[in-house]
Amino acid sequence: MYNRGALSLVLFISWLVFVNGDYLIGVGSHDMTGPAAGVNMMGYANMEQVTSGIHFRLRARAFVVADTAKGGARIAFVNLDAGMASQLVTIKVLERLKSRYGELYNEENVAISGTHTHAGPGGYLQYVTYSITSLGFVPQSFDALVTAIELSIVQAHDNLKPGSILINTGNVENGGINRSPSAYLFNPPEERSRYPSNVDTQMTLLKFVDKSSGKSTGAFSWFATHGTSMSKDNKLISGDNKGAAARFFEDWFTSTTTNPSSSYHKRIKASFASRIKATGGQPCSKTASQSAKVRKNDGSRFVGAFCQSNVGDVSPNVLGAFCLDSGKPCDFNHSSCHGNDLLCVGRGPGYPDEILSTKMIGERQFHKAVDLFTSADKEIAGKIDYRQTYLNITDIEVVLENKKVVKTCPAALGPGFAAGTTDGPGVFGFQQGDTEINEFWKKVRDAIGEPSPYQVECQKPKAVLLDTGEMFWPYAWAPAVVPIQILRLGKLVILCVPGEFTTMAGRRLREAVKETLTRSGGGEFDNATQVVIAGLTNTYSQYVATFEEYKQQRYEAASTLYGPHTLSAYIQEFKKLAQALAGGDSHVVKGPSPPDLSSLQLSLLQDPTGDSPPPGVKFGDIKHDTKSGPFKAGDRLNATFWSANPRYDLLTEGTFAVVEMQQQGDKWIPVYDDDDFCVFFKWNGPLYSSNSTYGLATVEWEVPQEASLGVYRLRHYGSFKTTKESPVKYFTGASSGFNVVVN
Repeated sequence: MYNRGALSLVLFISWLVFVNGDYLIGVGSHDMTGPAAGVNMMGYANMEQVTSGIHFRLRARAFVVADTAKGGARIAFVNLDAGMASQLVTIKVLERLKSRYGELYNEENVAISGTHTHAGPGGYLQYVTYSITSLGFVPQSFDALVTAIELSIVQAHDNLKPGSILINTGNVENGGINRSPSAYLFNPPEERSRYPSNVDTQMTLLKFVDKSSGKSTGAFSWFATHGTSMSKDNKLISGDNKGAAARFFEDWFTSTTTNPSSSYHKRIKASFASRIKATGGQPCSKTASQSAKVRKNDGSRFVGAFCQSNVGDVSPNVLGAFCLDSGKPCDFNHSSCHGNDLLCVGRGPGYPDEILSTKMIGERQFHKAVDLFTSADKEIAGKIDYRQTYLNITDIEVVLENKKVVKTCPAALGPGFAAGTTDGPGVFGFQQGDTEINEFWKKVRDAIGEPSPYQVECQKPKAVLLDTGEMFWPYAWAPAVVPIQILRLGKLVILCVPGEFTTMAGRRLREAVKETLTRSGGGEFDNATQVVIAGLTNTYSQYVATFEEYKQQRYEAASTLYGPHTLSAYIQEFKKLAQALAGGDSHVVKGPSPPDLSSLQLSLLQDPTGDSPPPGVKFGDIKHDTKSGPFKAGDRLNATFWSANPRYDLLTEGTFAVVEMQQQGDKWIPVYDDDDFCVFFKWNGPLYSSNSTYGLATVEWEVPQEASLGVYRLRHYGSFKTTKESPVKYFTGASSGFNVVVN
């Protein structure tokens, strides 16, 4: 016998908890910037694009949401200012979390998603295809990511408090265009007619609110646009437009909820600037640069993350693609100019200034997020749940709607992949849409790895240019096992996909999952259920185009690794997960585990072996000083210091570059650093040893509109070794003073 009245009371109380939106909520953030010198950037596959400084720092931002009941379900979602997630990174993060928390955080309830910036250090993925241009595995890049992800989750976990989640949606104006519009037109007209645009414009935002204080602690949003506002010629580490949006949002929130320190209002007379001379190089402690940070990471700061979605064919270069030689629009079908793919390049809204374009696309996302954040009034209520499995994506039988059975293929890349995109053109001699390979490139291909007859037939109409799925020396070139995952917060469902779905591919997946949930959920899901795609999550397996888009073989289709039925396979397998989620079935077939290839990784990139300054000079001494000004908003000024390779210490949660402002009593306070959009740290010098030239670090500042009248100087922090085996030492130096006046 059971007490029906008591049970009803318990159910009623549980219902009230969910209706009131009470969860345990925590957010966290950690610096993951990585090596700022000599490491190839991940995204454009341009071997000449190696890091040479920092535009602004990269971060891992995490939220954890848990059921208030002891032992209740929880999920952790991490947004990375990185090109994509990595299977090996995910494996090692989960190992660290297990050592801290046991099974509390695991492969089923942790999702790690990349923003897809193309301006972060590479060398952290475990498959050969993604490490060729980085000269193999780069432990420093890898460790920076793993540590930042781990510590962002730890911070979110430690911050868990009762709270509520509000959700809001709205359209981002002019945040992206379709960079393969001819391929989009291959989709059925009746399907295209259901949508107002050939890209998804909707942003979905979650607002996290602390119950006790009523204060918001963070916001995470999903919106699809590529992290390619910064071009393939850029060499400064940057979070691109989504990282910029995050920085703008976090600073906006802080400025609206805090008051400046009173010392900021005690300015000294600007006429004293000429008396302030450069300090010269001085030794300092390991933590000195952390003390100089404007934004200290004590775990209490608001966290604003801009996450990626079905970004496959969406470009932030919204002015369109034009020929470099003629200035005319590129060929519509092939995105080339007179047959030359290298001449067709997309233009951002700030063209020709890529930093301005990055700022503008970031601001468009930021402004919409602020609008959604301030007007959010709909609470999320309901279960926390998740399902996850691994797929051998190279060999899945797919039952199509017409009952025909087809299969996916081992991974392969087509010639359209080599052509690149309008965001970053590829190799001369290829065009998007190519379905044939000339004899020269066939011979080159066959010398690397000739595809099997099965592979050639399976991938049609793609011609196999690089048979990555059948290449295993010195280790696997492409993933065969990939994870798929569903996270649930009430009627919000997050689909974690291991690649870049095109606009229409993402729409089909979302609709299929929502239909399955609604049909199988016993009323728990309905038209109010919102489904978002979190792209580039947990591992990376390139693109997913629709079956129809695959026919034209533009870049996205040529990079759809597993053949023409890749999307159908994902939809089929996600529907199985959705069925299990809706029906409360926790017994999901886990599938084959992905390999851990860490012991096989090759690392060809050398570490720096020791630096020294010129005779009679100390690290931190000025080579080129600033002028005394006066400067006003919009002016750029810089100082160059004798310096050492920034790879000796990444100065994580610290800074290489600071703008200091003088206060009364000759006190200097940091007001901007290399985590700001207006400060640039640029490094130039020998990558591996000091046997040829000497290292130079330039701190550059573009005076922002909000800068106050006063006296400023530029400061540089760095570290060095004299030999490979010697201990790391730290130094700093500051420029002469200069005036800033109000416009």
